[in-house]
Amino acid sequence: MTNQETIAKLNEALNTLIKAYEQLQNENTILEEKIASLEKEKNELENKNRNLEDNVNELNDSTEKQNNNINSMLNKIESLLGNKKEKSSNESYKKEDKNDSLEEILEEELENSSSRYPSQPTSENKIDLNRMASLLNGFNN
Repeated sequence: MTNQETIAKLNEALNTLIKAYEQLQNENTILEEKIASLEKEKNELENKNRNLEDNVNELNDSTEKQNNNINSMLNKIESLLGNKKEKSSNESYKKEDKNDSLEEILEEELENSSSRYPSQPTSENKIDLNRMASLLNGFNN
Protein backbone atom coordinates (compact mmCIF):
# COMPACT_ATOMS: atom_id res chain seq x y z
CA MET A 1 0.00 0.00 0.00
CA THR A 2 1.31 3.37 -0.88
CA ASN A 3 0.98 6.59 0.97
CA GLN A 4 -1.55 7.77 -1.57
CA GLU A 5 -3.81 4.75 -0.97
CA THR A 6 -3.48 5.10 2.80
CA ILE A 7 -4.40 8.78 2.64
CA ALA A 8 -7.42 7.99 0.45
CA LYS A 9 -8.66 5.31 2.87
CA LEU A 10 -8.12 7.60 5.87
CA ASN A 11 -9.95 10.40 4.06
CA GLU A 12 -12.85 8.05 3.29
CA ALA A 13 -12.99 6.89 6.92
CA LEU A 14 -12.92 10.51 8.10
CA ASN A 15 -15.82 11.41 5.78
CA THR A 16 -17.81 8.44 7.09
CA LEU A 17 -17.17 9.57 10.68
CA ILE A 18 -18.21 13.14 9.87
CA LYS A 19 -21.49 11.94 8.29
CA ALA A 20 -22.21 9.72 11.29
CA TYR A 21 -21.46 12.63 13.64
CA GLU A 22 -23.83 14.92 11.70
CA GLN A 23 -26.59 12.29 11.85
CA LEU A 24 -26.10 11.93 15.61
CA GLN A 25 -26.22 15.71 16.00
CA ASN A 26 -29.51 15.85 14.06
CA GLU A 27 -31.00 13.06 16.16
CA ASN A 28 -29.80 14.81 19.33
CA THR A 29 -31.44 18.08 18.26
CA ILE A 30 -34.72 16.29 17.54
CA LEU A 31 -34.61 14.56 20.94
CA GLU A 32 -33.87 17.85 22.73
CA GLU A 33 -36.88 19.44 21.03
CA LYS A 34 -39.07 16.51 22.11
CA ILE A 35 -37.77 16.82 25.68
CA ALA A 36 -38.55 20.54 25.74
CA SER A 37 -42.02 19.91 24.35
CA LEU A 38 -42.73 17.17 26.90
CA GLU A 39 -41.48 19.34 29.78
CA LYS A 40 -43.77 22.16 28.65
CA GLU A 41 -46.70 19.75 28.44
CA LYS A 42 -45.82 18.36 31.89
CA ASN A 43 -45.80 21.86 33.39
CA GLU A 44 -49.16 22.65 31.81
CA LEU A 45 -50.64 19.43 33.20
CA GLU A 46 -49.24 20.18 36.66
CA ASN A 47 -50.83 23.64 36.55
CA LYS A 48 -54.17 22.17 35.48
CA ASN A 49 -53.88 19.60 38.27
CA ARG A 50 -53.24 22.34 40.84
CA ASN A 51 -56.22 24.30 39.57
CA LEU A 52 -58.44 21.23 39.75
CA GLU A 53 -57.27 20.48 43.30
CA ASP A 54 -58.03 24.08 44.28
CA ASN A 55 -61.50 23.76 42.76
CA VAL A 56 -62.11 20.51 44.62
CA ASN A 57 -61.03 22.13 47.90
CA GLU A 58 -63.32 25.11 47.27
CA LEU A 59 -66.23 22.80 46.48
CA ASN A 60 -65.57 20.76 49.62
CA ASP A 61 -65.50 23.92 51.74
CA SER A 62 -68.67 25.20 50.12
CA THR A 63 -70.42 21.86 50.59
CA GLU A 64 -69.39 21.72 54.23
CA LYS A 65 -70.70 25.24 54.85
CA GLN A 66 -73.97 24.44 53.10
CA ASN A 67 -74.36 21.25 55.13
CA ASN A 68 -73.76 23.24 58.31
CA ASN A 69 -76.40 25.78 57.28
CA ILE A 70 -78.89 23.06 56.38
CA ASN A 71 -78.27 21.30 59.71
CA SER A 72 -78.73 24.59 61.51
CA MET A 73 -82.02 25.21 59.72
CA LEU A 74 -83.18 21.66 60.43
CA ASN A 75 -82.33 22.08 64.12
CA LYS A 76 -84.33 25.30 64.22
CA ILE A 77 -87.25 23.60 62.48
CA GLU A 78 -87.09 20.65 64.88
CA SER A 79 -86.99 22.97 67.87
CA LEU A 80 -89.99 24.89 66.53
CA LEU A 81 -91.87 21.66 65.91
CA GLY A 82 -90.90 20.40 69.38
CA ASN A 83 -92.17 23.60 70.98
CA LYS A 84 -95.39 23.29 69.03
CA LYS A 85 -96.13 19.82 70.43
CA GLU A 86 -95.61 20.96 74.02
CA LYS A 87 -98.08 23.84 73.84
CA SER A 88 -101.71 22.84 73.34
CA SER A 89 -103.73 26.01 74.10
CA ASN A 90 -104.79 28.29 71.22
CA GLU A 91 -103.52 25.78 68.67
CA SER A 92 -104.93 27.31 65.52
CA TYR A 93 -103.56 30.78 66.36
CA LYS A 94 -100.16 29.38 67.34
CA LYS A 95 -99.95 27.24 64.18
CA GLU A 96 -100.37 30.28 61.98
CA ASP A 97 -97.86 32.23 64.10
CA LYS A 98 -95.27 29.47 63.94
CA ASN A 99 -95.74 28.99 60.21
CA ASP A 100 -95.19 32.69 59.70
CA SER A 101 -92.17 32.73 62.01
CA LEU A 102 -90.82 29.57 60.39
CA GLU A 103 -91.14 31.14 56.97
CA GLU A 104 -89.39 34.24 58.28
CA ILE A 105 -86.57 32.15 59.74
CA LEU A 106 -86.22 30.21 56.50
CA GLU A 107 -86.19 33.43 54.51
CA GLU A 108 -83.54 34.93 56.83
CA GLU A 109 -81.43 31.80 56.59
CA LEU A 110 -81.80 31.81 52.83
CA GLU A 111 -80.79 35.47 52.64
CA ASN A 112 -77.83 34.86 54.98
CA SER A 113 -76.82 31.81 53.04
CA SER A 114 -77.08 33.57 49.68
CA SER A 115 -75.09 36.57 50.95
CA ARG A 116 -72.35 34.25 52.18
CA TYR A 117 -72.26 32.27 48.94
CA PRO A 118 -72.97 34.67 46.09
CA SER A 119 -71.03 32.58 43.56
CA GLN A 120 -73.62 29.77 43.48
CA PRO A 121 -76.63 31.07 41.58
CA THR A 122 -78.03 27.69 40.59
CA SER A 123 -81.64 27.11 41.50
CA GLU A 124 -80.94 23.51 42.51
CA ASN A 125 -79.30 24.67 45.75
CA LYS A 126 -82.08 27.10 46.74
CA ILE A 127 -84.74 26.19 49.26
CA ASP A 128 -88.30 26.26 47.98
CA LEU A 129 -90.03 28.19 50.78
CA ASN A 130 -93.54 27.42 49.56
CA ARG A 131 -92.82 23.71 49.45
CA MET A 132 -91.22 23.86 52.91
CA ALA A 133 -94.28 25.68 54.28
CA SER A 134 -96.66 23.13 52.77
CA LEU A 135 -94.61 20.28 54.22
CA LEU A 136 -94.66 21.92 57.63
CA ASN A 137 -98.40 22.45 57.35
CA GLY A 138 -98.65 18.70 56.80
CA PHE A 139 -96.87 18.18 60.13
CA ASN A 140 -99.29 20.55 61.85
CA ASN A 141 -102.39 18.57 60.85
